[in-house]
Amino acid sequence: MPLSVAVSGASGYAGGEILRLLAAHPEVEIRTVTAHANAGQPLIDHQPHLRSLRHLTLQPSTPEVLAGHDIVFLALPHGQSGQYTEALADTGLVIDAGADHRLTSAEDWAAFYGGDFHDAWTYGVPELIVDGAKQRERLVGASRIAAPGCNASTVALSLAPGVAAGVIDPGDIVSVLAVGPSGAGKSAKTTLLASEILGSANPYAIGGTHRHIPEIRQALRGAGAAGDIRISFTPVLVPMSRGILATSTAPIAPGVTDAEVREAWQSAYGDETFVQLLPEGSFPRTADVVGANTALMGLAVDRAAGRVVVVTAVDNLAKGTAGAAIQSMNIALGLPEAQGLSVNGVAP
Repeated sequence: MPLSVAVSGASGYAGGEILRLLAAHPEVEIRTVTAHANAGQPLIDHQPHLRSLRHLTLQPSTPEVLAGHDIVFLALPHGQSGQYTEALADTGLVIDAGADHRLTSAEDWAAFYGGDFHDAWTYGVPELIVDGAKQRERLVGASRIAAPGCNASTVALSLAPGVAAGVIDPGDIVSVLAVGPSGAGKSAKTTLLASEILGSANPYAIGGTHRHIPEIRQALRGAGAAGDIRISFTPVLVPMSRGILATSTAPIAPGVTDAEVREAWQSAYGDETFVQLLPEGSFPRTADVVGANTALMGLAVDRAAGRVVVVTAVDNLAKGTAGAAIQSMNIALGLPEAQGLSVNGVAP
């Protein structure tokens, strides 16, 4: 018998991507979709690409509607998921695609988000190195999972192998990201209008203000970073609907050879399905991961600058959010980790 699923925030981008992937999953049945302002309207009016789910109507996002399912996905803006925690106490598995349960530090939450702080849930990035092992070990049997921030998990996956192996210095990280505007959600904003972003590249959240910075620091501390983690993080909106291309650099640790640098990443990801290190001299494009639960990674050693350079491409809605959530769901439930997910993108 399939597991029953409810998805809140189903009219948004993250909710729509969760639904797209779950629709092809053989072990689940999408029974309920909810929204706030759009409640009462057909799902297909807001997600016209989801033809197999055209029979569903958006219901109100209330605890009563969400309760009674085997699995609940919360795809809500930050600050809105925490209110459902107690109401869904009897739900076997709850996965939050928002920020409410990612951070372990109340001080970080207050500084970057504000509002009520909620306890951290199991972080949903299976391939991330944590205390010498992979995060997937902590996801086995988990009942509460925090799906990652797309920018945060991309940078953390990019640098965690170097931190864990001690081949880079996390005290001087620089990350610049080209980001598609779907990462900002579906709400109408002037800065996201086509006339504002087409033919332009627009930096935002400059100077250490982006909310994913504490999440990156938290992940790299878990990977074994000692001392201060200093990161200059600059995202740039570019005119592609979805995708992240993250270029992250950090100083090479003293005495480390080029071969030792590459071995750190090869050892971390050589056996992974969804995080793939490209051959030496090759670097990814965002076009190669559209629709895929795949992070493609290129690695270079810049000896002239004394830095390691990691370029990683992900689909922010897939591997960056919904794919990571469903991959984590599979692990928590003891299902095959790749079930319902694909490494193949869509081209052209």
